[in-house]
Amino acid sequence: SSGINAEWPLRPGGGVDQRKIFMFAEKYLPLLGYKKRIHFMNAMIPGLTGDKMSSSEPDSKIDLIDPPSAVKKKINKAFCEPGNVTNNGLLSFSEYVIFPYLGEKEFEIKRKPEHGGDASYANFELLKEAYRTEAIYPLDLKNAVGGYINQLLAPIVKEFQSKELKKLSSQAYPVANTKGGKAAEPDRPVDISRVDIRVGKIIHIEPHPDADSLYVEKIDVGEAEPRTVISGLRNFVAQEKLDGALVAVVCNLKPANMRGIKSQGMLLCASDKDHTTVEVLTVAEGSKPGERITSDLFTQAPDTQLNPKKKIFEKVQSDLTTNDSLEVTYKGELLRTSAGPILAPSLVKAAIR
Repeated sequence: SSGINAEWPLRPGGGVDQRKIFMFAEKYLPLLGYKKRIHFMNAMIPGLTGDKMSSSEPDSKIDLIDPPSAVKKKINKAFCEPGNVTNNGLLSFSEYVIFPYLGEKEFEIKRKPEHGGDASYANFELLKEAYRTEAIYPLDLKNAVGGYINQLLAPIVKEFQSKELKKLSSQAYPVANTKGGKAAEPDRPVDISRVDIRVGKIIHIEPHPDADSLYVEKIDVGEAEPRTVISGLRNFVAQEKLDGALVAVVCNLKPANMRGIKSQGMLLCASDKDHTTVEVLTVAEGSKPGERITSDLFTQAPDTQLNPKKKIFEKVQSDLTTNDSLEVTYKGELLRTSAGPILAPSLVKAAIR
């Protein structure tokens, strides 16, 4: 180690406005027995709300550990007046963060042909001029900036899932107590990271003794004992096709009694619109029972158990579908294991149930 002690504000807007506290530190830290530090000043960037970026206004800034859903919500609410290039936080973020991040790659805007088609910009001045002349519109800029921010943050968000870093964060930023003396739970966006979807292997399957449409399965989901799962697949999938299959199982639903037998999970399936064809999702060979199924962007730890009153799974389910390549997606992001994507056997543009 070089022994250098330096601080660089990583949050855009944490720059030259903090020079006074840095000068204070330079003067008084040595008096307290600490070494002087080097302070790097970065440019001031307008907040997303159009005013100064402030830690007291969550919607004015993007935090390093914001999940994709939070980023999207903040970007969608951002002040982004058509043609305004002088007080535009999204353009400033593009100049000072995204273009350096892209390096030699061009800034790309994806849009349908009827909305002008795709466009790309080799440098910030070209992007700025296109926005000034309204060759690109606020929604174009928001979609592109939001996508790049989530790319940039994805490895940081993923790394932050460790217990050590979460503990450190809770100690550094404790949740304020409510009047009743209990810690207030922070609002967490509803997205697929809340749902505990795991690879399961069906190790035993038989018809439900009291229901013609149900199977009773024993499924290995990487726990000490297999889970009992009831599924309504007898009218759609032959028993022998399910025996020994790798499947996708939702593991944090509240257990429910189904005709006298408690079900401890749910198999995910693809279904056509009229629910006449139902297919069990297939998991890539080489996936291990218990491995979590998620996307590259939605990586936060799942809830221990979903609260049925809040309808979290139902809200997530509305954004689950298959694409033209039969791959299962959530808001366009592929669901996968370390061995590959989750697929439907034949249904495209299908709902996931």
